[in-house]
Amino acid sequence: MSLSLRDTEHVFQCLRGGAVPERGLETFAVGIDRERGELHRMLEMTRNGEGSVKLLRGGYGCGKTFLARLTAVDAQERNFATSFVVVSDNDLHFHRFDDVYRKVVGELGTRACPRGALTDILDRWVARVEESLIALGKDPDAPGFDEAVLAKLDEELVARTRNEVPADFVRVVRTIFELKQQGQLAEASALLSWLSGSENISAGAKKRAGIKGEIQSTDALAYLRGILAIVKGAGYAGLVIVIDEAETILRMKADVRQKSLNGMRQIFDAASGFQGLLWVFTGTPDFFDTNRGVKGLQPLHDRIAFTQVDGFAPLKQPQLALKPFDVKRLKEVGMKLRSMYPTTDRARFEATVTPDYMDSLVQEVAEGLRANVGVVPRQFLRRLVSVFDVVEQEPEFRPAPGKPPLAPELTHTEASLRAGKPEYEPEPGDNQGYEVVNF
Repeated sequence: MSLSLRDTEHVFQCLRGGAVPERGLETFAVGIDRERGELHRMLEMTRNGEGSVKLLRGGYGCGKTFLARLTAVDAQERNFATSFVVVSDNDLHFHRFDDVYRKVVGELGTRACPRGALTDILDRWVARVEESLIALGKDPDAPGFDEAVLAKLDEELVARTRNEVPADFVRVVRTIFELKQQGQLAEASALLSWLSGSENISAGAKKRAGIKGEIQSTDALAYLRGILAIVKGAGYAGLVIVIDEAETILRMKADVRQKSLNGMRQIFDAASGFQGLLWVFTGTPDFFDTNRGVKGLQPLHDRIAFTQVDGFAPLKQPQLALKPFDVKRLKEVGMKLRSMYPTTDRARFEATVTPDYMDSLVQEVAEGLRANVGVVPRQFLRRLVSVFDVVEQEPEFRPAPGKPPLAPELTHTEASLRAGKPEYEPEPGDNQGYEVVNF
């Protein structure tokens, strides 16, 4: 598959900064065909009305974020809406469902609108309803057409959610439609922000829709059900929500860890009731297998426990295990990127960055980082793209092992792993586990 120049530049710019690109991933995906196929199976189940959870499990540097990003790309190619959320230490705690909701809705994306897509999705739903009424012989210029549209919107919300959305959700959706029909776009935009979970909406805008306050944690999952209904009403196959770096929870305080893990348990328990919604979480073995993490909350651990049969991990179990990179796979990725690099002189570029040099670079980076497979991939790719850039920039430059000397820029986590230290500070109660709490 060939990429546009815009997407190619996006790929290499992200790799220069040690980040996973959001587009173009399929062009250098290596060694994950079976895992990607399992996620495609999950997408088809979701398209057919299932609501479920899949967890990507692997050590640091195994490509969890890469596969999660690729899953979001694959989902959009299959006409899903997606949301990609990264867990952070301070602003995403899973027992605060309003936090989760705000992040998810704020990161909504589709092929047509990569981010902040709620407005576009809502407009598409309204347009489909209008088209369906016109197909039935309704005159769009007749005085009662807008009322017919509102009635149909209400009908679809009730049918798609089994009437399980808050009354305020319905009122806000109706008011947004009415304001747009009246040309009051600023007021409609304010209510769209409220529906996205914003807490900074004027009292006047809320009064217009007959609502008070903000979306509360106790109601947030019900609001998410409404968002899912709008997504499907707009013609999308469903919604895929990716929660990346769940192991960040391990660095939180004990009481927050307990609450967050219980919040995750409640999300997982509710997942089957959200038809057409797939949650994808990524996490390290430490997150899933230690008492500080999932194993410490027995009901959650029982539901998603990782199993192996004679050393083989079934792909279809809740946790999908990813294998670490090896030298062969790193070189294959490097060669794919070499063929993608936007050079002005392809023959000179490939004659300079040879397969033999690629072998030497893989070995150099691996040895310089003590062959730590969790650290090598990101550093290798940054180093490789730097070499590409200099080869393109300086016609006389000839890359060679150790030229220039390797000086990896390690993140805090990478430095800890390289030194054999945990990425969090151990606490006396780490082995005690957690009580079950409902929020």
